Amino acid sequence: MKALRVGTGALGLVLMAGLAAPATATASAEPVVTVEEQRLERAVPQEILRRSGFDAVAPEFAEVLGAARSYAQAHRIVVRQGSALWRRAVDRAQGRAPVEGDLSRDDDRPLYWARLGMTRELRSWQPQFGLDERGRAALLDALERTSRGQDDIRHPGRGSGVKRILVTGFDPFTLDRDVRISNPSGATALALDGTVIRTADGPARVETAVFPVRWRDFADGTVERTLRPYLPRVDLFATVSQGRVGRFDVERTNGAWRGGFADNENVGRTETIPVADPASQPQWTSTTLPYERIVAAGTGRFPVYDNTTVTEIPAGGTQAVVRPDGPTPGSTARAGGGGDYLSNEIAYRATLLRDRLGLHDTLPGGHVHTPVLQFGAGNTTEVTDPEFVRNRLDIIAQVRAILTVAAEAGARQRTGD
Repeated sequence: MKALRVGTGALGLVLMAGLAAPATATASAEPVVTVEEQRLERAVPQEILRRSGFDAVAPEFAEVLGAARSYAQAHRIVVRQGSALWRRAVDRAQGRAPVEGDLSRDDDRPLYWARLGMTRELRSWQPQFGLDERGRAALLDALERTSRGQDDIRHPGRGSGVKRILVTGFDPFTLDRDVRISNPSGATALALDGTVIRTADGPARVETAVFPVRWRDFADGTVERTLRPYLPRVDLFATVSQGRVGRFDVERTNGAWRGGFADNENVGRTETIPVADPASQPQWTSTTLPYERIVAAGTGRFPVYDNTTVTEIPAGGTQAVVRPDGPTPGSTARAGGGGDYLSNEIAYRATLLRDRLGLHDTLPGGHVHTPVLQFGAGNTTEVTDPEFVRNRLDIIAQVRAILTVAAEAGARQRTGD
């Protein structure tokens, strides 16, 4: 998910209202439908929903929500239904639920499109008790968080003998280019959530969450809000997104710059990444993943690279230049190894949070770019094909292998081996 590499194969203020009903309603005669929700009417999203059995999710949600007689009841319904959608998608991916339709279990797209159906229903809902826009925003926020697994991170406690790994993925993106797109990082999150990796140093439990491809959510602090409670308690974290064709990249350096590429709302942002306490904001952050061991290990059929390239404005300069060996002292970021899009931003935010929590020297973490998930040769219209499924499964398996290597290397580093 790199704006700088789109041409070479990169297809990546919480409004907390109380649970009392708002005093006044400001119903709109023309409910707003977002750019993302508008794409639901296209044939491909409808086919994906139908062929996965997720086509009934939004209508059933609307029916249950319509029975709410208070704001508190509506909030409970939203949380319950959002959590159920996440668990349903995870269970489908991991073979714990009967298969409905003929799409493969590993497909992340039903979750994405079903969630948008639910948000569209919630956005247009006009309850009898009255709902102002602040209250609706809080309900939408609850639906987003629960249906993305952000409130479902359940690691074992310390002393359990089980290591804790936290992994994040993304929604599909660049959907106006090809609405069929799947994101292997989101599929990986569904496939690995709650699973246990067997390492040479013992078991490790993986917990996951998925993030939107929207600039505004990142500016509103969704990454920090989700990760802050867990980073001090985990043994390893990896933010994952889709990158270049035919290769994995472990991104060495992340830059504090947004390059302006349009997100899933067709909005671009060109600016320094907005964070809390900007006076202490660094231009660069770095991975603490054991990249040398990851690159050297045989983790799967795709090559894995230690990517050190960045784009910077050198100290005292005015023009951006590419640096193959990382940033120079005093430079200003224009792209990290992961580009200047939301994959670079989640890597920057997660590693900055790690550092601000004082965990730089003790917590392995950073960003991994997967290969672009490609359809089979000649497939320009079908929503799936055997090569597409094989590629996604191979990427998921290789991310799992990379995490295994990283977990083992981290354990050895802590014991001085």
